[in-house]
Amino acid sequence: MKRDSFSAFFRLLASAICLLALNAALAAQTVRPVINELGNPAKGRVEYVNDSLTPLNVVLEAKSFTVSESGEISYRPLDSNVHLKLSATSFRIQPQQTYYVFYEASSLQSPAWFVIYAAFSGFPFRTAQGMNVRLELPHTVYLLPKQSVEKPEVHIERAELNRAGNKFFLEVENTGSNFGRVLQTQLVYSKTKQEAPGFPIFPHSKRILEVPLEEKVQGDNLPSGVTLQFQNFKVEEKVDIRNSALPSLATDVKNTEGSTGKNP
Repeated sequence: MKRDSFSAFFRLLASAICLLALNAALAAQTVRPVINELGNPAKGRVEYVNDSLTPLNVVLEAKSFTVSESGEISYRPLDSNVHLKLSATSFRIQPQQTYYVFYEASSLQSPAWFVIYAAFSGFPFRTAQGMNVRLELPHTVYLLPKQSVEKPEVHIERAELNRAGNKFFLEVENTGSNFGRVLQTQLVYSKTKQEAPGFPIFPHSKRILEVPLEEKVQGDNLPSGVTLQFQNFKVEEKVDIRNSALPSLATDVKNTEGSTGKNP
């Protein structure tokens, strides 16, 4: 092997080792809980964990956000009607240590929501372009009234199976003024069930989901129904089987509420 080939090989090997080390270092940072559903006003606590061997700096920034019907999130500065007081906005976490941040939050309107982003920096690595690495992890807060969404306010507008794409298409609408959370989505077959993630459903909004099927659609091996499990009730619907391609989720998608009436 020529010298140039050796040099290229070792550069590639060094890059791979650095990438593995960087991934390990980034994976060692934890924020918990990721989501906190509280009353209004509320007091909460976030735990920031540094499991790496390097001391890290953390800077917190609160933002409001909007979630589209397809689940895409858009962030913006914290809304003026949300009042947030943090016990610390920047701090340093020593290796193998945990740091706690306490907060008080309230909103003139309820429900409301926002996210506290923690930017971790100080990693002993740089990108290929020589830039410092920064990791951002969220803690999402929901300020909720005592009332939650009720069963008559939740409607499954569409539950379709796309044979060609081997996907399940779901459209859910919340016609009420309260926040709700689907804890679990379940596709029901004749003999089996397929679990799918839960999701938040915001006041006066829709949520559209595409769920890839775990098994190939063929013969009678088809999901016949879908169940949405909430805290105190469940909503069920039969599946409509379609042979044609489903409409794209990017078509005619409207934004749902922000921290003054909308939400991950």
